[in-house]
Amino acid sequence: MKNTIKVERAKKNITQEELAKMTDVSRQTINAIETKRYTPSAILAIKIAGVFEVSVHDIFELEEND
Repeated sequence: MKNTIKVERAKKNITQEELAKMTDVSRQTINAIETKRYTPSAILAIKIAGVFEVSVHDIFELEEND
């Protein structure tokens, strides 16, 4: 699953650690999502989108093999 978390974090000057605290997960989880090693749950995807004040579809995009 493609995502734009790294771009959105840069826009708001938020570190992986800060985003992790805001969404109640570890920094490693945020890193794994950004590098496409982990697909977040629907709840986590909604929390992440909420932090950036955008829709889930603005951050996450299904790829052909998903």
